[in-house]
Amino acid sequence: MITLNKYAFYPRIINPAKFSHAIIFSAEEDVRKAKNALAESMPWTEVHVLSDPLSVSNYISDKASVIIVDDTAIVVVDTERIRQNNKDVVLVLLSSNDFVHRSPPSVALERYPYTAKADLIFAIDKEELIPNKILPSAVRCAEDLLNIEKYSKERRFIFLIVDDEPRWFSQFLPVLYNIIGQRADVMVARTFEETLKFLFGVVLESEIDDDNYLTIGHGDDVVCLIADIFFPKGNDLDSDSGKDLIRLIKKYYPRIPIIIASKAREAQDLRDTAFILPKGDPGSLQTLKKYIHDFTGLGDFLIQSKVGKELFRIKDIYQMNEVLLEAEKDTKQAEILREILEMYAEKDAFSTWLYMHGFRTLGDIIRPKRDRGPQLVSALKEPIEREISRMHSTPLVIEGKRVFNLHDLLNILQNVEPQKIQKLSDNDVFSTWLDRKGYPELAEELRPIHGSGVKLKKALVQTFEKWINIYQQRGKSRPL
Repeated sequence: MITLNKYAFYPRIINPAKFSHAIIFSAEEDVRKAKNALAESMPWTEVHVLSDPLSVSNYISDKASVIIVDDTAIVVVDTERIRQNNKDVVLVLLSSNDFVHRSPPSVALERYPYTAKADLIFAIDKEELIPNKILPSAVRCAEDLLNIEKYSKERRFIFLIVDDEPRWFSQFLPVLYNIIGQRADVMVARTFEETLKFLFGVVLESEIDDDNYLTIGHGDDVVCLIADIFFPKGNDLDSDSGKDLIRLIKKYYPRIPIIIASKAREAQDLRDTAFILPKGDPGSLQTLKKYIHDFTGLGDFLIQSKVGKELFRIKDIYQMNEVLLEAEKDTKQAEILREILEMYAEKDAFSTWLYMHGFRTLGDIIRPKRDRGPQLVSALKEPIEREISRMHSTPLVIEGKRVFNLHDLLNILQNVEPQKIQKLSDNDVFSTWLDRKGYPELAEELRPIHGSGVKLKKALVQTFEKWINIYQQRGKSRPL
């Protein structure tokens, strides 16, 4: 047994409750075949394909589980019994019904009552939304839902998607999860009332508690809002409730970046407060990926002037400190930079970026800071410099061995038994440690890699070898 030093690395587990079992019951062969894609993307989950409704209805487990059904299967299983027999279970409907794909919940329910039996509904088809692509992100969204609702003891980081039609968020979620990895969760809401309940813990806007809203709902956990303009509000199925939602976000959570995914003319009126994404346009998902990478703390820390000119693109904590050193100078240019940094601090941009890049404690220290001018720069720079000074003494521990650099980590990966590293991969521990060490590109490429056995080990080793070579060619100043 080893004794760790006081700067030991403790990764944050975003979803403490992981699905131990996934049950697939479907008449559609493509859904059953998607078992392999799910097992590879979520190797901590045992995936089972059942063939009769009685077995599914009688399913019992004391472990967190997800039940995946299609439009035919959900009609013949006893979902009430499943919920009674399983404390932590989520039911996911993969619907191939185009009407369900494009309808608000109440409209789909009226024609197809079985939709009420599912906790989450996703769209599948035989062209763009193939089950092999949709199932892994649908199950991950179900795992997020379980953790948000039942296991939210620590502050979480949540992407809130508000759209009443399953087709769009089904298309988008695989892209989003590849960026997120295990750093944040996703919550899907389909009506104005669902969204209010999630953000503020109320059903009516008039019930929002101006004094205690931060502690009642989940709004303080949200790091990005992605919403349509039109989704149901009360009995109005065509309500432009997106405008009301944005108004509330700007009032109570002005730090949250907003993306309006809509082609509607009304969306253009909100350009001053949100990023407008024409939903469904060619390249729209790639545009959305770039925005999320730059403005939600998941990728680079992009600092822009007041007119939107890119001034700095920060990739690691070392570069962040260099910008703060520039802002510390006694020049007119530094004074302007300090004013810009004040805007970012007011929106918790520094702490959010630090949280997403593995600096949880540092993010907690910086988050309450509301200083201005030179005082703000000092309040940011001093704890960041302390963290940097500790970096060389913050090892990653694998099988009792302390790792301080890339070469040592590669050596361990080449020689360790695969099962000894799978849990580290499952929880993005490698990526988080590498983010902290200042290797964001390597961390980002590792983040979507999951699996088990020799295949996982080979993928990790090849990725490390590739990036060590790249860093050596670049002449990276920090030790490899």
